[in-house]
Order: sequence, then C-alpha cells, then structure tokens
Amino acid sequence: MQFSREDQGLKAPLKLPWIVFGIMLLLLLVAIIFCQVWGEQYQINWPEGRRIRIRTLFYLGSIVALPVTNLIRHIQLRLNETMPGNKSADKRYLLTISVSMIIIEIVGVLGIIMFLLGDGYNTLYIFIGLSTLGLYLYRPKLSEYTRIKRVLAATNKNPDG
Repeated sequence: MQFSREDQGLKAPLKLPWIVFGIMLLLLLVAIIFCQVWGEQYQINWPEGRRIRIRTLFYLGSIVALPVTNLIRHIQLRLNETMPGNKSADKRYLLTISVSMIIIEIVGVLGIIMFLLGDGYNTLYIFIGLSTLGLYLYRPKLSEYTRIKRVLAATNKNPDG
C-alpha cells in the first residue's frame, strides 16, 4: 500500500506516541517475564482473606479505570482543540496519549502487586490482560491527531473567532 507525501507527513508526528505505546506494552511483557522467572521468590504470601479484600478493591479500581480513562481522554482531546496556547498539535496529542497509557498501565501494576502478595498467575494474567486491552483501546489514532491539527490550523487562521 502506497501512502502519499501528505499521509506520511501526518504519520511522522505520531512516531513518538507510538513509541510510548510500545514502551508501555514492553513493560507489561517484562512484568510477565519477571514474574514467571523470579516472581515466586519475591512473593509474600499474605493470608487468603486479606488478599481477597485487596483483590476485590483492585478489580473494582480496574473496572472503573477503563471508562474513566476514556472520559479523561475525551476531555483532553477536546481541550487540545480548544485551549489557547502555542503548543503544537504533536505535543498536545503526545500528552493525551501519555496520560491514557499511564492510567491504563496502573491496572497491570495492580496485577503485579497481587502476584507479589501471594496470588497466582491467573490473577496476574487477568490484570495484565485488562491493561493490554486498555492500551489497545487507547492507542494513538491518526484520525484524532488530524482532527486536532485541523482545528488548530483553522483557529490560527482566524484569531478573532
């Protein structure tokens, strides 16, 4: 598939957001490998009742994190279009992607915490899976970036309105 120069010019600024996405995905993979290879020697093995309470709170937090991240991302995308300032669309969109990725990455960290507290691999994989799903849902999208770029360009052409 061939891309025009204009398409390639639009995709170039998305390299950094995709690098952030890749780093977050890589961190989840490293967490799985760490827990598989060395994790059991670092497990604390808290009592089951205590872990169940913490796990339940972590599940609730994870379930809430997905729609809250979507809301925060939606607000940030609209603010990227409407907030005055001299930041470029690239920087504005990178911040939006970074915030989304960090919030969703926390879900994976909750799985690592539960594993280290004594839960099994199943709990770890569930949290890592939810985090991976969130990374996929909130990945960098060319359509979002082009909309920000287009709105900022239109705003800069007409400073009065």
